[in-house]
Amino acid sequence: MNRRTALAAGLLALLALGGPAWAFDNEQTFAKGTYVFSFEGSYGEQFNLEGHRVQSDVAFFNLGIRAALLPFDRFGGGPLQGALELGVEPLYQRYTEPKPAFWGGVAAVARYHFLGLGRLVPYAELAGAAGGTDLRVREIDSDLSFLLWGGVGVSVFVTDSTAVYAGYRFEHNSNGNTSQPNRGWESHVGVVGVSYYVQ
Repeated sequence: MNRRTALAAGLLALLALGGPAWAFDNEQTFAKGTYVFSFEGSYGEQFNLEGHRVQSDVAFFNLGIRAALLPFDRFGGGPLQGALELGVEPLYQRYTEPKPAFWGGVAAVARYHFLGLGRLVPYAELAGAAGGTDLRVREIDSDLSFLLWGGVGVSVFVTDSTAVYAGYRFEHNSNGNTSQPNRGWESHVGVVGVSYYVQ
């Protein structure tokens, strides 16, 4: 586990130990029709999921701005009670290793917020994105590439309408066989961000 991954894990553990210390009415914050605006950044590194003999050791950071909506009332019961967020996120990904390159595009994001712990709100997310890139490595060599990710994390509400969050994502990068080579690659990603909930 590298230093950045350990730091992200430590932050999540610290947030989890803090617990919901303040009164918080999530019924209003997560009401149907609420808009969510998020600003986030992340850092990721390639890992060798398929056990290839050689990989490119890609490393990157990215920046995103997500505009989303809570289209439904809260649903579920007990620990699974939650709210679904659906949004779009323009995303810029800057590769630092093995050489400078970029990816830029738009993601469709779904995030499910678990609402049983007061101001401490765990979440799970899925996203798919398409964009242009100039990354040229053994795993992918094309002008178009797709990102898919799934992740988990936790938000802490510092006010009734503002939350900071940190989480982990498993990200896959591929050109969808639109050109060759397309071995694709996977990465571990740590993400931090802030969200604003607007009625």
